[in-house]
Amino acid sequence: MNFEKLNLNGLVLVKPKIFSDDRGFFLESYHRKTYLEFGIDLMIAQQNHSGSKKNILRGLHYQIKNSQGKLVRVINGEIFDVAVDLRKSSSTYGLWESVNLSSKNKHELWIPSGFAHGFFVMSDWAEVEYSTTDFLYS
Repeated sequence: MNFEKLNLNGLVLVKPKIFSDDRGFFLESYHRKTYLEFGIDLMIAQQNHSGSKKNILRGLHYQIKNSQGKLVRVINGEIFDVAVDLRKSSSTYGLWESVNLSSKNKHELWIPSGFAHGFFVMSDWAEVEYSTTDFLYS
């Protein structure tokens, strides 16, 4: 896996190693030890999967009571993904950053707890899967 620190504190673009052959491909979408070595302590509490039509805007979502870190990836299609730093103690407070995530590039976005998150669907259909560090409801 290749971890690329983005401009906002803690926001990371993850580019998994893809092993392809004439049968298809294989990749590790999450490997706890590798994430820990990069400083990301992701203990998955919940996993979510959504499907949306083109031009649908999902978000911006933010949890106050059960703030969630999120590892976002696209299973099918393409999205314009946005994270906004809402951590008042952060030097990047109030700033936002975006990346394109798709089933083609297979990139993932690590969004730490304290960020708002949303995405806009660019393909005819997109399926987004994201793992979270806390439960939406306790």
